[in-house]
Amino acid sequence: MPSPTGVLVMAYGTPATPEDVEAYYTHVRRGRPPTPEQLADLRRRYDAIGGTSPLLTRTREQAAGIQAALGDDFLVELGMKHAAPFIEDGVAALADAGVTRIIGLVLAPHYSALSVGEYAKRAEATAAEAGVRLTMVQSWHLAPGYVDLLARFVADALKRLVVDPVEVVFTAHSLPTRILDMGDPYPDQLAETAAAVAAQAGVERWSVGWQSAGRTPEPWIGPDILAVLPTLGDAGAAGVVVCAAGFVSDHLEVLYDLDVEARAAAEALGLAFTRTPSPNADPRFCATLAGVVRSHA
Repeated sequence: MPSPTGVLVMAYGTPATPEDVEAYYTHVRRGRPPTPEQLADLRRRYDAIGGTSPLLTRTREQAAGIQAALGDDFLVELGMKHAAPFIEDGVAALADAGVTRIIGLVLAPHYSALSVGEYAKRAEATAAEAGVRLTMVQSWHLAPGYVDLLARFVADALKRLVVDPVEVVFTAHSLPTRILDMGDPYPDQLAETAAAVAAQAGVERWSVGWQSAGRTPEPWIGPDILAVLPTLGDAGAAGVVVCAAGFVSDHLEVLYDLDVEARAAAEALGLAFTRTPSPNADPRFCATLAGVVRSHA
């Protein structure tokens, strides 16, 4: 009987407990410990959403949902970039299970050399050491099931706001502007997702913004969602729906950066605010990603 095809589902990672925050932040900073001020600020944001992020739980649920949708011909393992189980742990688990081929899938729809590309380098290097062939799904930003799910979420969110007109702002995690000089497809792919979702949802008034930029000296892609919000009222909008199309799980960048920070900014401007839910382990979403894996296989 042939061995199953391995599937390495990858995500960013999160501290599992409040005690893990400093080690996690140090790993994100490539081994440079955060200053006391930086650490205190990150702890403050985690405290605002209950002390920890649900990302680890949500990611495990997504991996289980993808496994269920794929069936016994595939074996799914989880590997994360900045927290256990790490990418290397996931590859090792699949190799130990006897798979001869691994498909890498990052739980981020849009490709960038600074995001998906970094996951790929680590996964490919570890797989090569283990003598296992690994190929990557580069992006899935226009997967029909994903576009359809976001369009449904947007339509439902628009019904929740009783004001008119409403602007839909599609966001993703900002990245350093140097990717633009590299010809990186990341910004264009976000725009393509946004256009596809808006068309399917019948939304005419929409735009693209960015969020959660890193706190580094180099410039990051904008405009940031906090800079977009004041322009909406100036353009006559009475409300805003934020669709975080670049994120697929509830975590700090959604639960704090949007639900706390952006909501407060919108309300201060007199804008009605809501956001679309994260896909999390929605069976429709897991089935979509299983289809992406099958197509790649």
